[in-house]
Amino acid sequence: MKTALARLFTPHATVPRKDAAIMVAFQVLVALGIWIAWPMKVIPKPMEVIGAFGHLWISYGLGQAMKASFVTCVEAILIATTFSLGLGYLRVLQFFKPAGQLVSKMRFLGLVGLNFIFTLLTGGGHLLKLTVLVFGLSVFMVPSILSIVDSVTKDELDHARTLRMGPWRTVFEVIVLGKADLVLEAIRQNAAIAWMMLTVVEGLVRSEGGVGALLLTQSKFLKLPEIYAIQFSILCIGLLFDQVQVMFKRAVCPWSQLGLEKR
Repeated sequence: MKTALARLFTPHATVPRKDAAIMVAFQVLVALGIWIAWPMKVIPKPMEVIGAFGHLWISYGLGQAMKASFVTCVEAILIATTFSLGLGYLRVLQFFKPAGQLVSKMRFLGLVGLNFIFTLLTGGGHLLKLTVLVFGLSVFMVPSILSIVDSVTKDELDHARTLRMGPWRTVFEVIVLGKADLVLEAIRQNAAIAWMMLTVVEGLVRSEGGVGALLLTQSKFLKLPEIYAIQFSILCIGLLFDQVQVMFKRAVCPWSQLGLEKR
């Protein structure tokens, strides 16, 4: 027992699965205990949240709302990924460098004011919701992809050239294939922004429903158990989607796990 405890507090120590499971279970129990014992009334108790979840599912169509939000998020992530990859890989051409830099700088902009422009351009509805989400994702995803493209060293490019590869073949082999694991990780990290922005975009267009619109409705009447139940629903969907992306990355880039120190 002493050895197992020592491993938990030793930097980069290997912890057996059984000990890791016990550690996680202990921490979850401690968190639940703090939650139950928390004296502030603004945080509902676990049983209140569970009860609110059932109420939302039956009376407010939480299942349909989750499905609508999931589809919107996946659509936005796919479009933003396609746009960001295109702009990121075209970084190798001098002509597209300013465009990539411009999109990267837009991550400092707030959405206030831009919504009006997006509404005029799209006419509102689902397209407006999707456009705002894609914008919010792309301005963070593009600089991540650009930093990966810029991280390619001259030695890596020279190695491909010595193998008699042409300019575009070099780009494909060294950047597209060689950095695929880093790109997938960048996409996974930035995809979480879509779930965070869900309330904003579904608040703009409530006619299509979604958990964001439902959350705003419950917030208006300060129904705290319902609010936390919806937040937990968004968290669970986001975590599941994140795990799917991890599994996809391991499947298509198995070499990314090689040589990593087991922690």
